[in-house]
Amino acid sequence: MNAQAFGGRAEFQRLIVQAWVWAAEQGCRELHAWDASFSDWPLSDAELLTALTGWARQGRRLHLLAQQYDEVLRRHPRFVRWRRDFGHCITAHAVEPDVPLDTSPQSLLLAVGADGMALSLRLFDRHRWRGEVSRDAGERMRALEWFDALAQRSSESFASTTLGL
Repeated sequence: MNAQAFGGRAEFQRLIVQAWVWAAEQGCRELHAWDASFSDWPLSDAELLTALTGWARQGRRLHLLAQQYDEVLRRHPRFVRWRRDFGHCITAHAVEPDVPLDTSPQSLLLAVGADGMALSLRLFDRHRWRGEVSRDAGERMRALEWFDALAQRSSESFASTTLGL
């Protein structure tokens, strides 16, 4: 197993950006991202948005899963604008409020490259900002199964545009 532990909020945010740059370079067809609110993710980071823009092509899909997206709307206006422009490649769901999340990672980003190389970034402890990055395909598959099970108890959220009346 090829896993690397990390600690610290800045390290977490740096690794999120690096993971998305890697996913774009690798031509990953699907990305899966989980966080309760994505408030601590560097979603408006210029390097991350450039990588996502290069990644967003026909047949690509970013699956976002959260408890709510209010903090994304408040803290990440550049990402909200990007989401509007590239809504064709994003699904965003909110987990039903009654779903227990005690045993879940606090943040999760999953990708698999065109060559089959896997990447999973998991944050286990938001107070100490501890987590791990792994290239293990089995670990990614287990995390993806958890993500899919949680997504089954969610509904669409975070629309790419809002209609004002």
